[in-house]
Amino acid sequence: MDLRLAGRTAIVTGGSRGIGKAIALVLANEGVRVGITARDEPRLGAAAAELTAVSGGTVVSHVADTRDDAAVSAMIEALALELGGVDILVNAAAMPGGVVAPPKLADVTASALWTEVDTKVMGYLRCAREVVPYMAASGWGRIINVSGLAARQTGSILGSIRNVSVAAMTKNLADELGPLGINVTVVHPGATRTERTTDEMAARVTNNVIGRVVEAEEVAHVVAFLASPLSAAITGDAIACGGGERGAIHY
Repeated sequence: MDLRLAGRTAIVTGGSRGIGKAIALVLANEGVRVGITARDEPRLGAAAAELTAVSGGTVVSHVADTRDDAAVSAMIEALALELGGVDILVNAAAMPGGVVAPPKLADVTASALWTEVDTKVMGYLRCAREVVPYMAASGWGRIINVSGLAARQTGSILGSIRNVSVAAMTKNLADELGPLGINVTVVHPGATRTERTTDEMAARVTNNVIGRVVEAEEVAHVVAFLASPLSAAITGDAIACGGGERGAIHY
């Protein structure tokens, strides 16, 4: 299927590794000119070089911390200038869940909560705020927020709070920006294999319908469709890509 993405431009936050990097590669393979951003300059530069070599396309980078208003503004402006605009924003810059055991109530601190919210919720909002003028000027745009299935499950107080917030933010933005030709969606990955995933960790994933860990590239394919003109009928909605939750009904 031709996703009709060739010639489009995209910014992917958190693009130096993990799901963000996989998304950047899939978009570049579809002919999208991609800008990636992250905080670690050496890792980011290496990722951009690797993605360019593998895809044969255009992948550029700009270092930024999405918790910083000025840094986000400068990053979006620089990448938009280099790419020739911004058609697509994929928000994926966040601290990954499942790396360490989530704190129980007695151990939840205000600092930990606000760090999560500032990074994943406000960080996503900062980036959306800066790209919308470019999208509105062309009358077309896609914003895809990478959240997570902690929005639908217990087990992580902080994870659930931040991910539910991203879903609520997505619907609000979709309603506001729809008249400008901008679709906004959220994807909820579950257990996903990235550079951090060991074979032992992957083998423990048995709580989904497909019975295995989802590959980062498989999440990226879902995001690429949502970033495409073919997804015109989908906005404000949450798309789960965790291999199927057992027993849950969402409507």
